[in-house]
Amino acid sequence: MNRCPWCGNDELYIKYHDEEWGTPSHDEKRHFEFLVLESAQAGLSWITILRKRENYRSAYDGFDPIKIAAYNEDKINKLLQNQGIIRNRRKIEASINNAKMFLKVQQEFGSFDSYIWNFVNGTPIVNSWYNIKDVPATTELSDIISKDLKKRGFKFLGSTIIYSYLQAIGIINDHLIDCFRYIEMR
Repeated sequence: MNRCPWCGNDELYIKYHDEEWGTPSHDEKRHFEFLVLESAQAGLSWITILRKRENYRSAYDGFDPIKIAAYNEDKINKLLQNQGIIRNRRKIEASINNAKMFLKVQQEFGSFDSYIWNFVNGTPIVNSWYNIKDVPATTELSDIISKDLKKRGFKFLGSTIIYSYLQAIGIINDHLIDCFRYIEMR
């Protein structure tokens, strides 16, 4: 069975690739979870974040944006002491800010899902890559979404982070053509 080569032989990576990555999602908590995790990943490898994902779920109240939006300085200090997550003050503060902005987008559009999927008219983009080297880090779409999110007050969500987010939630299918998931996602 062929897989995208980026997951290698790591069981956690393989499970993520086989069961999640590129699968279209319309779940609000999953949207927020991946915004937080992708933002935390900036400058690090994705496998590092995957290994800390359960710790994030616990530390971040199951990625409930309502609870996270209410975090105060005491909670920030607790998160900064939590060895199970990335202890970067700017990333933690951005996640709290982004929870507040996420809630505003939900109010404006009825759901974050409606907002984000509207950029592609509800239809995933299916790319046709033969080589992992051909997969871009950013696209015009990720540039547009990142710019719009920043305009709405989101932080730490540049175009590269947004492109990874779009792949994670299935708005973009970047499984290679010879990967078994490419066919499943079509």
